Amino acid sequence: MRSLRLDPELDEKVQRAAAVKGESVSEFIRQAAAERADQTLRTRPSELFADVAGVVHGGGGRARKSGKAFMDTLARAHAKR
Repeated sequence: MRSLRLDPELDEKVQRAAAVKGESVSEFIRQAAAERADQTLRTRPSELFADVAGVVHGGGGRARKSGKAFMDTLARAHAKR
């Protein structure tokens, strides 16, 4: 058993929507919660980014050079001391 508090605007909206559906407020909220839980549990994290994952191809190569560039920068900073 759960209880919840709704702000007055949402409470009014839920009451109106339940009336339109011909359901009690409790049944309307139960159905909404069930649908939201099902949707959340069936969506895998990888699906959230499926439309963008793997789309950008940077050409590579720069990451391999970053270590050397960092070491060169440190060497120059150390040499100035």
